[in-house]
Amino acid sequence: MVAKGYRPVDRDQPFLLPPDMRRWLPAGHAVWLVIEAVGVLDTSAFHARRRTGGAGAAGYDPDMLVTLLVWAYANGITSSRRIERLCQQDVAFRVICAGRAPGHVTVARFRQQFAETAAGLFAQVLLLCARLGMGQVGTVAIDGTKIAASASKEANRTEEGLRKLAADLAARHAAADAEEDALFGAGKRGDDDPGDPHTRAGRVAAALASLEEERQAREAAEREAAEGHLEAARSGTAGAGRPPAGAEAEAARLRLERETAAARAAVQQWEARRAAGAGSGTGRRPVPAEQSARVRRAAARRDRALARQAARRAAAPAPARNVTDPGSRLMPVRGGGFIQGYNAQNVTSEDGLVIATRLTAGTTDTRWYEAMISDAAGSAAAMAAAGGPGTGQIGLVLADAGYLSGHNLTCPGPDRLIATGKGRDLEKAARGQETGVAGEPEQAQTPPVAAMAARLATADGIAAYRRRSHIGETFHGDLKHNQGLRRLSLRGTRRASGEWAFAAAVRNLRKAITSGHPTSTSLAALAG
Repeated sequence: MVAKGYRPVDRDQPFLLPPDMRRWLPAGHAVWLVIEAVGVLDTSAFHARRRTGGAGAAGYDPDMLVTLLVWAYANGITSSRRIERLCQQDVAFRVICAGRAPGHVTVARFRQQFAETAAGLFAQVLLLCARLGMGQVGTVAIDGTKIAASASKEANRTEEGLRKLAADLAARHAAADAEEDALFGAGKRGDDDPGDPHTRAGRVAAALASLEEERQAREAAEREAAEGHLEAARSGTAGAGRPPAGAEAEAARLRLERETAAARAAVQQWEARRAAGAGSGTGRRPVPAEQSARVRRAAARRDRALARQAARRAAAPAPARNVTDPGSRLMPVRGGGFIQGYNAQNVTSEDGLVIATRLTAGTTDTRWYEAMISDAAGSAAAMAAAGGPGTGQIGLVLADAGYLSGHNLTCPGPDRLIATGKGRDLEKAARGQETGVAGEPEQAQTPPVAAMAARLATADGIAAYRRRSHIGETFHGDLKHNQGLRRLSLRGTRRASGEWAFAAAVRNLRKAITSGHPTSTSLAALAG
């Protein structure tokens, strides 16, 4: 017996790939389904943004580029340079581009149009999934997730810092213009447009405009809330509890005025009765207004309100914007800390499809409930009209405590279960170990919140709510862990939103393929 050696390494041995590209991969490989699925979709929006005819080299087929990016995102690849390399090295990527590998610039430029085209692609994929039998909306879940932006936390600047940076950039532009004028003559150059939103100066200007817009919106909201409370305070119909922050000091001042006026009126009435000859029947003379206990308490209340107002203003962090991506914000994340990113809102069906999605700059979820459920209801109806399962009516919405508010509990829409506390506290309440809303005294509950807490304490309520994490959070884990999307590549709210919608559409298509819904036969039937 001959001793075992090594297999030969002969790099001069000639090999030939099969001349038929379809033999490069097995017939059941997922890339063939992706190619066929994109062929079924309406990609006219991508074609409309391409120019054909005229002089120059022929462009790349938009359907091929869409397929290429779908396959790349499905495999956790978002770098345009890496996509270019894989089109030269990876068999699946070579099959998609049919051996004509686009450069990274072509890929990056094509991806820029997601701001205009990705929402339509997302809707097209949903309709395709519906025609394949997916989209169960008897129970849906809404949830938010933080996604990192293509920007650093260190690129945040306060308004003062932004104005200084804008002045520095303007000075640099002026110096460059003067130098170019000296070299080429006045008005002969000027390639860099400071107002272009893709230049640093343009992003700084956009950040300053965003700060001003936010300030005006915040002041308007505070003014509206304060005026409503103050009007009720003037009429004596203000409810119990602390008034809105913008109205607290003014409400305390009004109360002091009322108490002072009442104390003075009491003194004047006593003096009037005595002058009229009431004599000893006038009773004890009221103390002057400045000595009245009620007036002193009202004055102390006003002083405390003014102190709290000053403390809030001193403690409030200065609003900031990111000069790399002005649309992104510092987002608190689970476990502590912050990321520079966005808050993605998503509504997911029972069988795992994302039927509505938005990329927001809000750090909290509450304000997005009604808008997202409205979007989801529209998607459900469209999917049913396309031949999907069910009637197209959402039966029940599940949401965590981040969406809890009186408005969200009572606004029009499908039946809902919105958590009134942490999951472990809801479970204890359902077992009869606790009552009331977690972290909130029972007497402080509003009627809608109390009613929801009571419903979640029942066996049926808690059993239905237990499905929330599986329906609502599985998508986030799948997209971030399995699909590898932890950071967006495009900057600016519109483009970042387009990339997120595209990634969600890819995930829906990937979900359909891995679940075995589309086959070559079923896709061919849909195409026919």
